[in-house]
Amino acid sequence: MGGGKRVTRGHEQEAKGSGALSGALDARGQHMVTRDREAVDILLLGSGGREHALLAKLAESPHAGRLWVAPGNGGMFQLAERADVSMEDGNAVAAFAREHGIGLVVIGPEAPLVGGVADVVRAAGISVFGPSAEAARLEGSKEFAKQVMARAGVPTAAYRSFTDEASCAAYVREVAGPCVVKADGLAAGKGVIVAQTTEEALAGVHECLSGAFGDAGAKVIVEELLEGPECSLLALTDGTTVVPLATSQDHKRALDGDRGPNTGGMGVYSPVPILLPGELDRMVAIEQRVVDQLRADGIAYSGCLYGGFMLTRGGPKVLEFNARFGDPETQVVLPRMKADLVECFLACDEGTLCPDMVAWDDDWAVSVVLTSAGYPGAYEKGKPISGIDEANALPGVTVYHAGTALSSDGTVLTNGGRVLDMTAVAPTFEDARNRAYEACDKIWFEGKAYRHDIGMKAIKGRERL
Repeated sequence: MGGGKRVTRGHEQEAKGSGALSGALDARGQHMVTRDREAVDILLLGSGGREHALLAKLAESPHAGRLWVAPGNGGMFQLAERADVSMEDGNAVAAFAREHGIGLVVIGPEAPLVGGVADVVRAAGISVFGPSAEAARLEGSKEFAKQVMARAGVPTAAYRSFTDEASCAAYVREVAGPCVVKADGLAAGKGVIVAQTTEEALAGVHECLSGAFGDAGAKVIVEELLEGPECSLLALTDGTTVVPLATSQDHKRALDGDRGPNTGGMGVYSPVPILLPGELDRMVAIEQRVVDQLRADGIAYSGCLYGGFMLTRGGPKVLEFNARFGDPETQVVLPRMKADLVECFLACDEGTLCPDMVAWDDDWAVSVVLTSAGYPGAYEKGKPISGIDEANALPGVTVYHAGTALSSDGTVLTNGGRVLDMTAVAPTFEDARNRAYEACDKIWFEGKAYRHDIGMKAIKGRERL
């Protein structure tokens, strides 16, 4: 990585744990808080890098029994069995869970949550990690989220919503400056246009309302463009208690220097060293206010609440809320977490979540996403991948599979836009970043692409962002 200043922790005040922690050790020899509980068979829904990281952490738990995944990917079947069930069919998921004695269903992606899979499974008497469809509207409808934030007094960007192109275009011309155009519904992380000019905004409005994002773009949100560095904060909640996890910073744009189109995420690091005094406390308080407001509205939110924040000069403001773990944020947060994830997830569903269930080590984590050429546009699949074992053998490195599949002879093939997450954990930021990129060099597949500047924002410091 060369010279430059050493990255230090800044004002993130993570729980470090203490001698009061007791119980089993995770895969990295860290203590986990545990409770007396029999082994629980688990069904995990999803197929991305987030789900691979969740599966790996669940497998560390002394309470993890038989593990199933649906649909899974080319790296997950070393830890779990394939469940032949559609993850978006709540009745099928509940039936499989009943037939196989599943004690916990973990829902990774947003679509099954917004589609009500958690509701159907809970109604069958099976524990679920993930919010109800009503609570998941916090991600499923940006306007709904704005309305909840307004009632909760949460700072966020000013906005207007529209369903017809003419009136929306007229408003954009009236704004006559930078703004953000968002499809109201789920658009796989791609329905956001950060427009620097009126022309870019008008093009974004047309893209949404002309059907590029299907029903997700039938309503458009136009909001002010906030300025500052971004920061993600995941939190566990049982609908009352909110337990914040470690901060992280994603890199959304496809190309170095934050250029190119938005993606699902090209790389991430944790923790975020550029936080100013009090900012983390304010972000945690915001997430608590949202959970409290939903409860006051008669909506019990249990699962993971993911807040995307802009660190403005006026303090943290919410860019968006997601109703699940972030991807790729999960791939750097969970490796640093000292916790029994099975116990935490069951506590969220049972209403017994406690802050002492989660603690953190002092390591840093950096993850670089390897993508297929052309992503986030059109790309080819089925390219053989080599070097995964060599990368995994590097100290502190874990390769999480995202868009991969197995051929009939067991060869790992590319099967998506984001292919692999090269995650490294080390005592210093510099070592973690260097190891992540060393791991990238071990991997080969036709069309391999990635950003070379993941983490440079931490190195530069806030004054230069």
